[in-house]
Amino acid sequence: MNLRLYDTSTRLIRDFTPLQQGCVSIYLCGATVQAPPHIGHVRSGVSFDIMRRWFEYRGFDVTFVRNVTDIDDKIIAKSAELNRPWWAIGYENERAFNDAYDALGCLPPTYEPRATGHVPEMIEMMRTLIGRGHAYPADGNVYFDVRSFPGYLGLSNQDLDHLLQPSGEGETGKRDPRDFAMWKAAKPGEPSWETPWGRGRPGWHLECSAMAFKYFGRAFDIHGGGIDLVFPHHENEIAQSRAFGGEFARYWAHNAWVTLAGEKMSKSLGNSVLVSEMTRRWRPIVLRYYLGTPHYRSTIEYSEEALAEAEAAFGRIEGFLHRAVERTGEVEPAAVVPEDFATAMDEDFGVPQALAAVHTTVRQGNAALAEGDKESVVALVGQVRGMLGVLGLDPLDPRWSGGAQGRGKELAGVVDRLVGLVLAQREAARQRKDYGTADAIRDELGAAGLVIEDTPNGPRWELG
Repeated sequence: MNLRLYDTSTRLIRDFTPLQQGCVSIYLCGATVQAPPHIGHVRSGVSFDIMRRWFEYRGFDVTFVRNVTDIDDKIIAKSAELNRPWWAIGYENERAFNDAYDALGCLPPTYEPRATGHVPEMIEMMRTLIGRGHAYPADGNVYFDVRSFPGYLGLSNQDLDHLLQPSGEGETGKRDPRDFAMWKAAKPGEPSWETPWGRGRPGWHLECSAMAFKYFGRAFDIHGGGIDLVFPHHENEIAQSRAFGGEFARYWAHNAWVTLAGEKMSKSLGNSVLVSEMTRRWRPIVLRYYLGTPHYRSTIEYSEEALAEAEAAFGRIEGFLHRAVERTGEVEPAAVVPEDFATAMDEDFGVPQALAAVHTTVRQGNAALAEGDKESVVALVGQVRGMLGVLGLDPLDPRWSGGAQGRGKELAGVVDRLVGLVLAQREAARQRKDYGTADAIRDELGAAGLVIEDTPNGPRWELG
C-alpha cells in the first residue's frame, strides 16, 4: 500500500506518512451557522467522509474533528437582521447542518467542538503570541503582525507587498493594514467575553487554531476544507499556529466548489440550493452519489440534468444489486475490494476511477445473471457492495434500505404489498388476454414513478 494525497501547500501529490503509525488525525473546517446548508456546503462533508472511510478501510484509526463556527460577523449580522439572539440562530442552523450530513450518510465526527466553548484556549494563544512579539493589542482588538512570521502566504503563494487583507468593521489600531484580527473589541449589544485586553469576541481564524491545538496538540496529519478557505482563513491559521510553537497540519487538502452558472454556490449570491429542499426532490443517496463521485478537487457545475444523469447511473448499479439478491438471497459485502478500485483510491482518493471499477463489475454481474451463473453473481455482488460501502453508497446497507430511517423499512413493506396487489390485477388481465387493461395498469404504475420488469419468476418493480 502506498497511499498518496495532493497537498495544497506543496502543490504536489505526496506519499502519505502519518505522524503516528496506524493513526490518522483530520481537522475539517465545518459550518459557519448563520443559515441552513446548501449542497455546496455539504460537498465538503461528503468528500472528507469518503476520505475518512478509505483511511479506515486501509486499517487506520481515524480521529476526525469537524468544528462549528457559532460566533462571527455573519451570525451577528443575521441576528440583527432577524432580531433574534445570535445563539438561537447558531443552534438552529447547527442542527440543520447535522441533519444534512446525516441525510447524506456522513459518519459523525469523533469530536465536533463549537468555537464559543474554547475562548480560554484562544486567550492563552493570544497571550503567548503577544509575549513573543507576533501579536499586539490595539483599541480592544488583538492583531497578528504578519511581518513577524517569515513563512506567511506560503500556502496561497501570494506576494505580501500586494496583499489585500479582508477587514471587518471596527478593526482600528492596526500597525499594518495587512495584519489580521485575532480578537475583536466588543460593540454595544454584541456578545463578548472578558480578556486581559478588554471585552470582545474571537476572530474567525483564531477559533480554528485554538480548537485544533485543543484536540490534536501541536501537530496533526491533515487539515481540510473548501478551496475558498486557502486565503485568508487557512493562511492565517498557519501563521498564528506556527508562531505559537506548533508544526500544525502536515498536509492540506481542499475540495473544489459546487458552481451554478459558473459562480461559486453561496448564500450571498442568492444561488444556493438548500439540502432540505433537494432531499425532497431527490433521494439522499442519489444526492450523495452526485456530490461524492466527482474527484474532490474538481468543480461540480450544478444542473438538474446532471442530477438526473447521476440518478440514472446510480440506478444501473442499484438495479443490478436488487435483481441479483432476488435470485441469490442476501450477500455480504466483500472484505477486500478489487485491486483497480484500491489503486484508484490510493492515488489521491480517485473516486471517478474507482467508480469505473464499480460499473465494470456491475456489467460483469449483469452478464452472469443473464447466463444464470449464480456463483459468479454472488462473488460480484459482494465486490460491488464492498466498493460501494467504502463510498458510503451501498443501497443494501440498512442506512439506506430503511433500517436506520425510522419507519422507512416498514413503509417499504407496505408499498411492496400494495404494488404487488396491482401487479396481480395486471397479471390476471393478461391471463384473460385483456391486454389493454394490463398495459393501462403498467402505464399508470410508470406514471407513478415505478419501473416494472417481467422476469421468469414473475413481475418485479423498482423506483424509476
